[in-house]
Amino acid sequence: MELDLAAELKSVLNRLRRAQGQISGVIRMIEEGRDCEDVVTQLAAASRALDRAGFAIIATGLQQCLTDMENGNRSGEDPDEMRARLEKLFLSLA
Repeated sequence: MELDLAAELKSVLNRLRRAQGQISGVIRMIEEGRDCEDVVTQLAAASRALDRAGFAIIATGLQQCLTDMENGNRSGEDPDEMRARLEKLFLSLA
């Protein structure tokens, strides 16, 4: 399980680095006076990359929570509280 978690987090970091590059590109495009449509297209790509990274982080956390529950390693948090907290995280990306 730890290997899967490490691989998923590496994937998230790659997505975030890609988004960082896209945002730098957007800044450069604005500074150069590039066409608005091109800027918005690049900005939308960066936004999608950030959303995907956020969902991957939440999914990884959810997977870890479920594994902990199966193994009896719950943190003492009520299942309804955990569900509400995870739902709030998902909605924050919507």
